[in-house]
Amino acid sequence: MKLPNVQNAEIPRTKIMDYLLSSSSRAGKAKAKFFMSFGFVREKWEEIVKSLIHHAEENEISGIKRIIFGTKYIIEGFMKSPDGPSLNVRSVWFIDDDGDHPRFVTAHPLKRRKK
Repeated sequence: MKLPNVQNAEIPRTKIMDYLLSSSSRAGKAKAKFFMSFGFVREKWEEIVKSLIHHAEENEISGIKRIIFGTKYIIEGFMKSPDGPSLNVRSVWFIDDDGDHPRFVTAHPLKRRKK
């Protein structure tokens, strides 16, 4: 099963700039170090947005968790990087009960596996 309504996926600029690619974010700095080491940069933040959406389009859902206001979807699989290598990544998305568009929550590396 793929992420529902992935064509409507939302990843706000602030989620990338203030978290996923922020080396000063307490919660995001390890993730920023990882993603930036493979060529993702703040100046071209749209590249990681495109890669994350492509990741959601190409990989199957590996977990679904119903929570109080909606559903959390976990996707694990490979994601393209600007520097070339495919990254083994888990991304998390959320769809509100009263909505139909997935919102990006987080992403982080998984242990490397052979493709």
